Amino acid sequence: MSSRLRSSLLLFALGASLHAAPSAFDFVPLAIDGKPAPLAAYRGKVLLIVNVASHSILAPQYEGLEWLYQSYQKEGLEVLAFPANNFGQEEPGTNEEIRQFVQKFKVTFPMFAKLSAAGDDLAPLYSFLTNKDTNPATAGVVRWNFTKFIIGRDGKILARLEPDVDPKAPELVSAVEKALRGDATAKPATVQASVTK
Repeated sequence: MSSRLRSSLLLFALGASLHAAPSAFDFVPLAIDGKPAPLAAYRGKVLLIVNVASHSILAPQYEGLEWLYQSYQKEGLEVLAFPANNFGQEEPGTNEEIRQFVQKFKVTFPMFAKLSAAGDDLAPLYSFLTNKDTNPATAGVVRWNFTKFIIGRDGKILARLEPDVDPKAPELVSAVEKALRGDATAKPATVQASVTK
């Protein structure tokens, strides 16, 4: 193959990949130990991505997230927790302090390094999750800790659940089960808990 043809094919492939719609599996965040942790390792699984905070009033949701993980991991669910200090400064600690904190909830699902889930320094993964052009049904800035995104086995966003939706809530469990079944009727949506005050 001539070098000119090889160069042309390379440019074509590069252009095609740049125009392909990204999926959650295209991102490489850092694990809580600071090492790169490509989300491509979870390709073919259903992901529940959640921004967490140790000092949040919602931190007890770690228990529910662990319950969900233990209940559905064998069926292909992965819970991925991303500490963020964007909201109320509720995650001021180091990655090591966060790792120690979650031990009290007996967390076994993957924890990632602190990132920014909102603001000018928004992490690329969260830019993807909240982008109105690529994900209009679930787009919009993350407004608080414990916002949850359900990602299908193809890496596309299926649902967004706001912080007040507990991990054991029927609407979240149902959305996870639909995603695990590959329910073709499931459409991207934002779910909020119905709270009576």
